[in-house]
Amino acid sequence: MQLGAFSVSLAVKDIHASKAFYENLGFTPFAGDITQNWIILKNGDVVLGLFQGMFEKNVLTFNPGWDQNAQTLPAFTDVRELQKQLKTKGIAIVNEADESSTGPASFVVTDPDGNAILFDQHV
Repeated sequence: MQLGAFSVSLAVKDIHASKAFYENLGFTPFAGDITQNWIILKNGDVVLGLFQGMFEKNVLTFNPGWDQNAQTLPAFTDVRELQKQLKTKGIAIVNEADESSTGPASFVVTDPDGNAILFDQHV
């Protein structure tokens, strides 16, 4: 099961303070718009998203169809297929992707400890 690029999405209180903190750890801006209260940072292959006012808790994120540089992969498992595979394994889906659609879509599962895992396909 290929899940795509991985990142951690942090729910932050002050995006500017958080950005400065992670820059001091060697992260550099990669994508996003801090004026809209979200920014993506990288340190090597490690991707970290900072989101102010968008999530209640931190989220683990997989992006089917992307590599760690947000470049489209030539072949990948579509998010709707991943959703079907997880359903057959008995994993409850939160905010399901429309399985009759194509292109960008997303769904969420939660692990046994209540951590949200977002599968967010942009292609």
